[in-house]
Amino acid sequence: MAKQLNVALIGNPNTGKTSVFNQLTGLNQQVGNYPGITVEKKEGICKLPKNIKAHILDLPGTYSLNASSLDENVVIELLLNKNDKDYPDVAVVVSDVENLKRNLLLFTQIKDLEIPTILVINMADRMERKGISIDVPALEKQLKTRVVLVSARKNTGINELKEHIVNYRHISTEPCLHASSMDPEYFNRLRNAFPNQSLYKLWLVITQDVNFGNVNRNSLGNREDFVTKDVAALKKMQQKETILRYQFINSVLKQTMTVDANAAKGLRAGMDRILTHKVWGYLIFFAILLLIFQAIYDWSSYPMDFIDASFASLSEFANSTLPAGPFTNLISEGIIPGLGGIVIFIPQIAFLFLFISILEESGYMSRVVFLMDRIMRRFGLSGKSVVPLVSGTACAIPAVMASRNIEDWKERLITILVVPFTTCSARLPVYLIIIALVIPERSFMGFNLQGLTLMLLYMLGFGMAIFSAWVLHKIINIKSKSYFVVEMPNYKVPMLKNVGINVVEKTKAFVLGAGKIILAISIILWVLASYGPGDDFSNAREIVEAKYSDTYLPEAEINELVASYKLQHSYIGNIGKAIEPAVAPLGYDWKIGIAIVSSFAAREVFVGTLATIYSVGSDEEETIKSRMASETNHILGGPLFTLASGVSLLLFYAFAMQCMSTLAIVKRETNTWKWPVLQLITMTVIAYIAALFAFQLLK
Repeated sequence: MAKQLNVALIGNPNTGKTSVFNQLTGLNQQVGNYPGITVEKKEGICKLPKNIKAHILDLPGTYSLNASSLDENVVIELLLNKNDKDYPDVAVVVSDVENLKRNLLLFTQIKDLEIPTILVINMADRMERKGISIDVPALEKQLKTRVVLVSARKNTGINELKEHIVNYRHISTEPCLHASSMDPEYFNRLRNAFPNQSLYKLWLVITQDVNFGNVNRNSLGNREDFVTKDVAALKKMQQKETILRYQFINSVLKQTMTVDANAAKGLRAGMDRILTHKVWGYLIFFAILLLIFQAIYDWSSYPMDFIDASFASLSEFANSTLPAGPFTNLISEGIIPGLGGIVIFIPQIAFLFLFISILEESGYMSRVVFLMDRIMRRFGLSGKSVVPLVSGTACAIPAVMASRNIEDWKERLITILVVPFTTCSARLPVYLIIIALVIPERSFMGFNLQGLTLMLLYMLGFGMAIFSAWVLHKIINIKSKSYFVVEMPNYKVPMLKNVGINVVEKTKAFVLGAGKIILAISIILWVLASYGPGDDFSNAREIVEAKYSDTYLPEAEINELVASYKLQHSYIGNIGKAIEPAVAPLGYDWKIGIAIVSSFAAREVFVGTLATIYSVGSDEEETIKSRMASETNHILGGPLFTLASGVSLLLFYAFAMQCMSTLAIVKRETNTWKWPVLQLITMTVIAYIAALFAFQLLK
């Protein structure tokens, strides 16, 4: 049986840590949360030489072991706790060749923890262009470690890194420098009080809100007054430590690294001036969004039509091939249409993640965050609020979690409350099917009207989030000062492997996450739609045949009328009729009412619910879209999905919470039900009023 090593990938943000992680693990990775906290945990398996497997843990980006956020705290607590199942046998610190001086601060701190540590200098393919040369053997000697030059883009250095990981026992655990030299008297007292403990780990316990082993801040305070009440004195000692480390780093790099200043100059400054310009920056961003939404519609139409038709054929095949009975009906009318309602949107969701990944990989998204900070401050938000709002286009759950980087509680709270207004990928299936039904597939000034509508909905969601933040800012009366700092990574051509893995992983997570919910709801809905109380349901055929006894109707039409009558008098029909008075003013019938209620589990369930309801009792081979298009409004007459009802639905989903998981995360982040309940009620009222106004105006 192969032995498994624990390997921790550690580094500053934007050093290419994810690229190294992808090179080591490929698609053999998964994302979750650390137990008990909402910090993302990314891990994977890597096959190493000598039949050894490595468990690779990609830790959150951190600039140093002086924690200022929950993310950074996770890194410190893992590195201090040898009893943790993920405690690393070897640490791999990933650095960027152009920011080596800053990156080495973290490296020297980790070396002080006496963990075997490998230094990876990433983006080595840029060295020649930037006029950088490094004496690797001399650097290894000075840092007392193994150094690997890696280019994730050119796939060089990865095999050498794997060899060093396997042979980690031969790597020195001796610190590069001893931080205790900044105050020998203090650290000698500390050593004498705890002779069997790591000196630097004790120092971290004193200066950070972390514990390790049986030593915690309280026990330190009881033994001797190491945890001084003078916070300023501790801060001053931390500053002395940082100065000491940078003095060492400057000395090392002066001997081992040379940089040609002329070669280092490039186009970055010029591009930044354009992309972050107060006018051109916004126009360029708007143009990029426009192109993205046009491409989402144009490129995905063919695979979507194919998937739609395939699921209709599969349903018909199952119905005609399998033995007649409830189980066959469940498969052909419940499970297959329900799953088809989500699978059909894989192409468009994949394209959305593709474009987002390209923008992130290229370094452009950091410029967008910087650009939007100018707007955010006018509405009382920190520039750091842009990160959750932008990431909310993928999913509100990680976006709410991303707000933990906002230090000020009130700013963080406002960000959490408004993030669900941004259009997430779960809304995309609803938008796409409704837009396809009610917006003509025509061009306006060379642009597809459906693509323009989709972009308008994204802008509407973002605009509503900003407006809500402004209102909350006035109500809560925030009086605080915060500072926005964002690192501008170098521009680079996106790596196809990174983009591909990101698209596959995020699309898979979306589909599997939604698929489980949809499968369960499809089965429940099918049962509720296939059975009903009383004689109206049981004697549906007799009642329909008696009603049309004077009129000749083909058998197929009789069957369709019976199926429709049974559906109206089924359990779900009765529930829908009870809901209908509330949704009728918005232009919806009882079927849409059921879809809205069921989609509270997850917004994308809306389409799957309608697909299941419309397929019950149907023997015809029709696509989801065609069945929805043929529905009639039994209250007003005419088609059910018109411009008025379509726009009403789009606005309802643009503003409604409709996501149980997001509410749970908001409760977890705020530690109370007060804010999520207020959020649910407010967003639902806004959505209802907007939908009501739109339908009444357009009908």
